[in-house]
Amino acid sequence: MHNIMRSVTLPNIANLPTVLRTGRQLADAGLIADDAAKVTDLIGKRYSVAIPNQLATLINPADPKDPIAQQFIPNADELFALDDEHEDPIGDDVRSPLRGLVHRYPDRVLLMPTLSCPVYCRYCFRREKVGRDAAAPSAADIENAIDYIGNHSEIREVILTGGDPLSLSDNRLGALLRELDEIPHLSNLRIHTRVPVALPSRITSKLIDNLQVNLPIWTLLHVNHARELTNDVANACAQLNQGGIPLLSQSVLLRGVNDNAKTLSELFRRLVELKVKPYYLHHPDRARGTSRFRLTIREGLNLVYSLRGRISGLCQPTYVVDIPGGFGKVPISSIRKTHDGKNWLLTDFEGRQHIYQED
Repeated sequence: MHNIMRSVTLPNIANLPTVLRTGRQLADAGLIADDAAKVTDLIGKRYSVAIPNQLATLINPADPKDPIAQQFIPNADELFALDDEHEDPIGDDVRSPLRGLVHRYPDRVLLMPTLSCPVYCRYCFRREKVGRDAAAPSAADIENAIDYIGNHSEIREVILTGGDPLSLSDNRLGALLRELDEIPHLSNLRIHTRVPVALPSRITSKLIDNLQVNLPIWTLLHVNHARELTNDVANACAQLNQGGIPLLSQSVLLRGVNDNAKTLSELFRRLVELKVKPYYLHHPDRARGTSRFRLTIREGLNLVYSLRGRISGLCQPTYVVDIPGGFGKVPISSIRKTHDGKNWLLTDFEGRQHIYQED
C-alpha cells in the first residue's frame, strides 16, 4: 500500500477550512506529506474528496494505520483497479427505470435526490458518481421518480440515499418528504446517511422539524469505528431519538479499519448505548480502486462468528453481501461453497443462483 500520510500534529480546528478538499489543504492540515498533494489531486479528479474539519480532527496523523484516516484520506492505490472491480459493482444502473431511482426489489425503491456527501469514503460503491454534478439528478428527474412511485402501488417503502439526503437544505428535504407522505400506498420512509457522524452540527431542531411527516421515518447511520462516535455524535443521535426518529446503523467490514473482533464489539456496543440498533454489516463491494479494503468472505465469516457469545444479540447486525450485477443482497450466513470448494454460491431473493468468485 502506498502510504501518503505524515506524522505531524493536526492544527486546531479553527485554523482549518470548513471542508478539506484539495491535496494542498490536506497537506497544510498535516494529514498527508507535502509531496503527496499532487497525487491526491490526481485521485480527486477521478473520485471526489471532502473531509469536514470536525471529522478531520479525529485523525491521528502520527499513526500511519489510523482507522479514521484509512476511510477518508485518498490513497495512491485508488488509481489502480483490478480486473474483478467495477464502476457499478452492485448493479444500480441495470435496476434504474429513471434517473435518480433504483427499483431492485418489488416493494421498495431507492430515491437519490442528491449525489453530494459531507465526506467521501474511499471505499464507496458509488464513487464513480458521488460528488459529480454531471451525474446528479435534476429537480425534474426527482419529480418523474416521485410520479413513478405514485404509479406503482406495489412500492411500500422509499429509501432516500445518494449521495447523502441530509446534505439537502432543510426546506428542500422537508418538501420532498411531504410529497412522498401524500402517496397513499407507502407505509414508511428510510434515510441512509453519514451526516450525524461526519457533520453532527447539521442535526438541528429545524432539520428534525422537517422530518415530521405522517409516514414513519427510519434513519440508518453509516459508521465503521467507535472512534467516530464522539460526544457531538451522541448529542446528534439523542436529538433524532427525541424527535421520534428511530435509528439503525450500517457498517462496512474493512481491512485495516474494523477487521477484528475487539473493534467491531466496541463499535456495536457503543451504538446500542446511543440507542442505535446495528442493522447491516456489509461485505465490501468490488468498486474500482478499493482492493486494499477487502477481506475474503471466509475471513469475514470467521470474524462474525467470533462475536457470538462475546456481545449481546442486540448488538449484532446481519452480515450481508451484494450480489454483483444488481441481484440484491443476501445474508452471508445463508451462502455455501460450490461443489469444487473454490467459490461461493449465492441465492438471490428470486431463487436464482450466482457464483461469487474469490482468488
